[in-house]
Amino acid sequence: MKHLPILDACALSIFMQSAVDARGIVKVYEGKVRALAGVDLQVGSENVFALLGPNGSGKTTLMRILTTQMPPTEGRALVMGHDTVRGGAGIRRIVGYVPQEMSVWTDITGYENMLIYAKIYGIPCESRRRLINEALDGIGLSEVADKLVRSYSGGMIRRLEIASALLISPKILFLDEPTIGLDPMARKVVWEKLSSFKREFGTTVFFNTHYMDEADLYADEIGIISRGRIIRTGTVAELKRSVGGDVLLLELEPGGIGSPLLERLRAVESVKGVALGESELRVIADDAETALPGVMRLLDGSGILVRKVSMSAPTLDDVFLKYAGTRLESNSRIADIAKVRQTIRRG
Repeated sequence: MKHLPILDACALSIFMQSAVDARGIVKVYEGKVRALAGVDLQVGSENVFALLGPNGSGKTTLMRILTTQMPPTEGRALVMGHDTVRGGAGIRRIVGYVPQEMSVWTDITGYENMLIYAKIYGIPCESRRRLINEALDGIGLSEVADKLVRSYSGGMIRRLEIASALLISPKILFLDEPTIGLDPMARKVVWEKLSSFKREFGTTVFFNTHYMDEADLYADEIGIISRGRIIRTGTVAELKRSVGGDVLLLELEPGGIGSPLLERLRAVESVKGVALGESELRVIADDAETALPGVMRLLDGSGILVRKVSMSAPTLDDVFLKYAGTRLESNSRIADIAKVRQTIRRG
């Protein structure tokens, strides 16, 4: 395993000011699959940071390296000043981690789950009950603490998993798809609890998500990862401004647009990006007046009926389209995770 050269005192001081500072992180599985291809990333302390990327882009791999579950093949990363390879024990004392996979047991109670995690974390006997009750109360699960977890809703299970990670009041909390598969109300409750905890304890929150609205609402900063590299970071406002130009929304008759036509649309003068939904075509353009006639000619020539044309300000979807070259598709992934969790909960 290769590491970056030792940093001088000045550089190391800067390196340690961030909650996360990764440089040149490469991860190769079995000598063949390159999951990360040189990640450089800084996340400020006490920030909420969202990492956006398509499936297979390296999001979960990066999070597992930062939480010391695996070493990088090359590069170096510090988490709260601790090296992820040489200082793993120090990181594990200050980090909370909630994976995509279910991390609680459904055949015991919520309190019993928390008790197991309290023992794993090495919390002293005399403090366990108080800390468990505080964590359950903080996440809104006190009233169901003595019920079997299999009777919980999906949102309640996710909150229990988060509560277990908050037992040690971590300095940084890593969440891998924290609300995937939950209904909008359950997602809102989870984020209200996370936001409250962050304000109270100054915890840094680092999360992956497929929900653009979640990143838009809660993230102080966003990173976009594609093919194992961080290709853009910034605040939501900065990223939206960086898109520039206009976003054309064309409501279409369903069907009829294939990959060849999409490629021809991308080649139209002034067009910077194109994405197709079920009945909507989104076109990012430097200038709408220049792009629209060419887009309409292509659609008309291909027999595509346009019902309505409008313009909008850039959204995070448009940011992702510009920098990743695709839309962030989530429906199938969300359905898969929800199905697995429901199956587990039924036993």
